[in-house]
Amino acid sequence: MDTESAFFETPPQTVAVGQPLSRVDGRAKVTGAAKYSAEYNHLPGMVHAVIKTSDVAKGRVAGFDLSAAQREPGVLAILTHQNLPKPALTAETQEGKEAIGYAVQMTFMPLQSDQIFYAGQPVAIVVADTLEHAQQAAAKLRVSITAEAPVASYQDKKAPRYNPGGKPDADAEGTKRRGKAAEAFAAAPAQVTATYTHATNHHSPMEPSATIAHWEAADRLTVYDATQGVSWQQRALSAILGLPMEQVRVITKYLGGGFGCKGPIWPHSVLTALTAKAVGRPVKLVLTRPQMFTSVGHREDQEQTLRLGATKQGKLLALLHEKTSTTSPWDDYAETNSKFMGMLYQCPNFEATTKLVKGNVMTPTWMRAPGEAPGSFALESSLDDLAYQLGLDPVHIRLVNHADKDPATGQPWSSKSLKQCYQRGAELFGWSKRNPKNGLTRDGKYLVGWGMATATYPVNDSQGNARVRLFADGHAVVQVAATDLGTGTYTVITQVAADCLGIAPDKVRFELGDSALPTTNISGGSMGAGTFASSVYTAAQDLWQKLTKMAVTDAKSPLFRAKPAEVEVVKGRLQLKANPAKGEEFAGVMKRASLTDLEGFGQGKYGAGYEAAQAGAAKPDEAGKESGHAMYSFGAHFCEVRVDPELGTVRITKWVSVVAGGRILNPKTARSQVLGGATMGIGAALMEQTVRDPNLARYTNATLADYHVPVNADIPDMTVEFIDEHDPYINAMGVKGIGEIAIVGTAAAVGNAIFHATGRRLRSLPMTPDKVLEAMRQPV
Repeated sequence: MDTESAFFETPPQTVAVGQPLSRVDGRAKVTGAAKYSAEYNHLPGMVHAVIKTSDVAKGRVAGFDLSAAQREPGVLAILTHQNLPKPALTAETQEGKEAIGYAVQMTFMPLQSDQIFYAGQPVAIVVADTLEHAQQAAAKLRVSITAEAPVASYQDKKAPRYNPGGKPDADAEGTKRRGKAAEAFAAAPAQVTATYTHATNHHSPMEPSATIAHWEAADRLTVYDATQGVSWQQRALSAILGLPMEQVRVITKYLGGGFGCKGPIWPHSVLTALTAKAVGRPVKLVLTRPQMFTSVGHREDQEQTLRLGATKQGKLLALLHEKTSTTSPWDDYAETNSKFMGMLYQCPNFEATTKLVKGNVMTPTWMRAPGEAPGSFALESSLDDLAYQLGLDPVHIRLVNHADKDPATGQPWSSKSLKQCYQRGAELFGWSKRNPKNGLTRDGKYLVGWGMATATYPVNDSQGNARVRLFADGHAVVQVAATDLGTGTYTVITQVAADCLGIAPDKVRFELGDSALPTTNISGGSMGAGTFASSVYTAAQDLWQKLTKMAVTDAKSPLFRAKPAEVEVVKGRLQLKANPAKGEEFAGVMKRASLTDLEGFGQGKYGAGYEAAQAGAAKPDEAGKESGHAMYSFGAHFCEVRVDPELGTVRITKWVSVVAGGRILNPKTARSQVLGGATMGIGAALMEQTVRDPNLARYTNATLADYHVPVNADIPDMTVEFIDEHDPYINAMGVKGIGEIAIVGTAAAVGNAIFHATGRRLRSLPMTPDKVLEAMRQPV
């Protein structure tokens, strides 16, 4: 499609977009009509699989005693590394990595040998006619393992630390430098040096991961899987199983949360397909809650040391960041904290170094704002310390260091409304009434504190496809192989399609969650809305161009013999730009051509790829090189806490978030995104931590009873506002992602409020009552 001839202006004059439309999938969810991946029980002969896992974190399987398990009723098979069918390809080879692509974070496949790398690793799969029979048989299955001493984390002094930079498969940063950071820091009049730790966090979505695999023929597989990307899953499964992509179908109509853990393909999905192949029946496998802690990744435990050097006026001169974290025995995964560190504030001298320790753990993975969330805790806490040291207001020091261009690249921002976020957030919160001295504000026995922090998240480059079918009776079907994580994709893309086609939202049926639909990117990385909206926009333009050509060549049309460039589309009506009264509805054009429907197809780009395409870049695929702008969402959080100095408890009593995220497609669902992200950040700040035994490398609290997440009583009424932005560079709708930005800076805002309340700085997440009491015993 020729984007230069687009009828739908950017940003468009909208009717549905920007309205607080209630969720179009809401009724299906509250009535139980919505089917999640574990609920496709219609398959004839479907059986159940249960994974038997290792309690040992390192060692080798010495043998199995299957006798008791095999005597259980209904048992069909017990599969181990000795008899499980082998995949055609794994990511353990470079060929496999290239074929499977970035969709896989599974460079180790269990049940391929006797080796044990982490506690919770699958060692057997029991298949039975019912779930209860499979569970009972798995409980009676005996596995003998010769144990070895594991490495639990980077805190193990015996474990070597290494810099992963330069490795071809590294998803880590190595070392980055700008200027001469060490020299600038040493000469800086004001200095802050601090070390921060971040506990292991788990995503804990309400819906556990689940897979149903059905071999409809020997070479044709349908998978119902809890995944954030059906196209990604299809590509990975086809490569691993050695099947053409068109012979693998992945379906995910609804998802009960993901937050990153349902982004990559994980071993359990492949194992279910191999198990179904082995038993010749459709197989359902649902991870238990404890298995969710060992099977689908986690946010890595990590330590950050940050050094800030500045002038007496608070202007940053140097920033040095060192990060150490735990990865798995086979991967080099690390959250990319330095991306955040190097771009948020203007600083001429910057250096960041990453070190890893290979521990006996499952590979860490993306978790909402990977890198930005933990990185912001360190940077925003240290900047707060610098403000107090210099007697500056925390908002003021951020304005002093505001970056008018991206410090990392020198590029101008595609749009940036961060100053407006500070201003509006401070107004809503009443920041001007803040006592500049910490430890002096009380409400009875409680110490009251106010804190704030900056939020940002990048516009990740993405693209995808869409199909739009418009019917002469005025309704439309729109198709994208997207996934709705529960955040409102069904709704916002319905709104986009309605405005693109000039019809009411209730005339649009948006279909997603099936790899048979036009391929697109993952719902993650805050790419979903921008990619899907751009794709639907281009597909609608393709359709309107076809209709326009039909109209201008139709002697019965008022637009007969007009040039296509002279025609515009306004609310589903084709009309002359110079004479809007001369035109007709799309239905008339289609009926005269005896068409009941007409289809448009388009590829939409989001981020640098869109800008490159609009600019006519010779190689739009090299979008990052062709892009002229740095693209980010920005925001600010303001927090009030009440600290009980006798019990160490922290209660959040007031919260304000202001976000600049481009065009807001739906303020109701967008507000829910920010509420959810901020709540998740508060959880990381005050309670979330997965405890790994330092001797056994085994989680000790892998249940929702023991892994604490925020509940309603922990969260006050939150104020959320948006700064509406016009950004013509990122996609056709001017949409930025907001799914991740809300968690960035939230832990720092809480920590900064605690510091203001108590005069004590907590640098270890989560900031639990014992840590608060420990800090209160220290002198100010």
